Amino acid sequence: MSYKKTEPEEKGFFEKVKETLEELWEGTKDTAEDVKDVAEEKIDDLKKAVAPKKRAAARKVTTAKASVKNEATKVASKAKAAVKDTKAKVEDVKAKAETKAKAITTKAKAAAADVKKKADAKVKTVKAETAAPKASAAKSTAAKKPAAKRKPML
Repeated sequence: MSYKKTEPEEKGFFEKVKETLEELWEGTKDTAEDVKDVAEEKIDDLKKAVAPKKRAAARKVTTAKASVKNEATKVASKAKAAVKDTKAKVEDVKAKAETKAKAITTKAKAAAADVKKKADAKVKTVKAETAAPKASAAKSTAAKKPAAKRKPML
C-alpha cells in the first residue's frame, strides 16, 4: 500500500502568476515577430512594385523608398508600442501580485502575534494557578518542621 498521492500537486498562487506572466510575454514576442514579418513582406512588395518604375524615373523611386521607410518606421513604432503596452500590463500584474502577497503576509503575521499573545496569557494564568498551591505547600511544610535546638553556650 502506497502513501503517495495519485493526483498531481496543486500549484500555488505564485506559480500561477508566474505562468500567466510567461504566457503574456510569449504572446507579446510572437506578436512582435508577426508584425516584423508583415513589415518585411510589405517592404519587399513595395520594392518589387517600385523596381519597374525605377528604370522609368529615378525620382519616383526615391519617393517610394521614403514612403517604404515611413511605413517601416510606422510599423516598427506600432510594434514597439505593443511591446511597451504588454510590458506595462505585465508590470501591473506583478505589482498586484506583490501587493496581495504582502497583504496576506501581514495578515498572517498579525494572526500569529494574536495567537502568541493568547498563548502567553494562558501560560501566565497556568503558572499563577500552579504557583499558588506550591507556595501554600511550602508554608505548610515549614510550619511542620520543628525548630532547631540551640546549643548551650559555655
